[in-house]
Amino acid sequence: MIDRERLRSALATAREHLLSRRNSDGYWEGRLSSSALATATAISALALAGCMDDRELIEAGIRWLEEDQNPDGGWGDTPDSRSNLATSLLSLSALRIAATSPAGGSPVPGRAPAPRAEAGVIDRAEQYITTLAGSAPADRVTAIKAIYGADRTFAVPILANCALAGLVAWEDIPGLPFELAALPQSWYRAVRLQVVSYALPALIAIGLLLHRRNPRANPLRRALRHVVTGLVRAKLVRLQPENGGFLEATPLTAFTAMSLIDTFGRDEPVAAKCLQFLRASARPDGSWPIDTNLATWATTCALNALAASGGLPGDEAERARRWVAGQQYRHVHPYTGARPGGFGWSDLPGAVPDADDTSGAVLELARSGDTEEVERGVQWLLGLQNSDGGWPTFCRGWGQLPFDQSCADVTAHALRALRAAQSVAGRGDIRAAIARGLAHLQRRQREDGSWAPLWFGNEGAPGHLNPILGTSRVLKALAEFEPDGKEAAWGLAYLIDAQNEDGGWGGDRGVPSSVEETSLAVSALSHWRQAAGEALEAGIGYLVQRVENGTWTRPTPIGLYFASLWYSEELYPVVWAVEALGRAAGD
Repeated sequence: MIDRERLRSALATAREHLLSRRNSDGYWEGRLSSSALATATAISALALAGCMDDRELIEAGIRWLEEDQNPDGGWGDTPDSRSNLATSLLSLSALRIAATSPAGGSPVPGRAPAPRAEAGVIDRAEQYITTLAGSAPADRVTAIKAIYGADRTFAVPILANCALAGLVAWEDIPGLPFELAALPQSWYRAVRLQVVSYALPALIAIGLLLHRRNPRANPLRRALRHVVTGLVRAKLVRLQPENGGFLEATPLTAFTAMSLIDTFGRDEPVAAKCLQFLRASARPDGSWPIDTNLATWATTCALNALAASGGLPGDEAERARRWVAGQQYRHVHPYTGARPGGFGWSDLPGAVPDADDTSGAVLELARSGDTEEVERGVQWLLGLQNSDGGWPTFCRGWGQLPFDQSCADVTAHALRALRAAQSVAGRGDIRAAIARGLAHLQRRQREDGSWAPLWFGNEGAPGHLNPILGTSRVLKALAEFEPDGKEAAWGLAYLIDAQNEDGGWGGDRGVPSSVEETSLAVSALSHWRQAAGEALEAGIGYLVQRVENGTWTRPTPIGLYFASLWYSEELYPVVWAVEALGRAAGD
């Protein structure tokens, strides 16, 4: 067994570090990893706009991409990620667009030479991409299509960016039915859009671009698209938040900007606001993150972690909870049409309400008895539950594509929130919703006893899944509802069997251990101390040692954002370690 004094010392160190990460307003913003993909798309959009004032941003972005290039010639989604075809193609596209832009590359009489990437950087990127996808443009289109399958949410924007750089042919890119965006939001799931619910700006902007670059042969469809162009452009204006950033996401905003710039020019109103967002979100080192921040999510995770280890002093806790309560949406959201009562991942205008962040907020507010906000949050969650009993992320019923389907990790979080809210909200339909949700989790358990999450993964695990994280989150819910059930026992056996020799856990059996995944596993196992036995103690020992040797705060890229885009968040190892150590010390 781990020495209890060492455990308490490690917990005190972890708590102190977490508390030091609060901002002056008493909540946590966190810091997302810089992203080659986000940086590349931002460079492409700014270079296509051709504003000379953006030269320094473009040059800094090029230098950052050069330094971030992996030895194999490709780029990964984070500086700690493996190279992949999509990010490498987008990075190469950015470098080529910048080299031909008035703001980023082509020589202009009377002006200083424009920033260009080193030739060796481009040569190595070409070699990497050719190895994976061949040298012919059509082969590269085929390779991208194979990665994303029927989901065009990310494949078509990537290919459009490549076409703007001259790397692929316009006629090889699948179209997007942007005209369907003119329909009422309530119709979207019925018409089976080929993009997920949160990608409407890309559907409209890139659809318009492809229509101009490669109009379809059907004259009736061309005429229809001509008629609805004004309608969908007006919808795009309504969807855009005041700061210009769609979902606070650099890639989505940049894809939208570059498409509108090529179609209508850089002064197009939506494109101009997109460019303002991109300029404002650039980092001093020349990079861009995939999203501005996850402040609401980070704060609810931090409060949950601290609650497991003594909490915050009353005034400080109340201040943080009041901030969380202030993030609840009190109106129908123009982006997704979501009813009032939900919470998004950030306090910034580009965020939209989603199930995971609403569940986190409801859990924290229910702890302090905030009846009004909890009741609205519960109503919102109940309205989002799918007919299969599970919870999706954003929109009920959009089940055609993976990131709009019910998922185990989000469902487990919603169940915990509803249970916490029962004593506050007191709604009679909560019990029925919980029963349906638990049945969904039973059906989603995999043959080895695990559950796979949706918004997290691990590049070293089979299929890039993360059943350690998914199983840990589901077990925390089952501990509150069915701790003696066969599903819990089966999941517990999987988690114990997947432990590494060093006492930690990675994303699956045999995957190198991380603080994030070990912390989540320890938190889950702490509900079954007797059954977990030596596995729990070894996991605690792994975390204590990582805190003691000072390596515990380095984040691991296990987050998934916008399809298969990896990210890491500096607060994840911190908040989850505090929770795990707090639970371990709580006996």
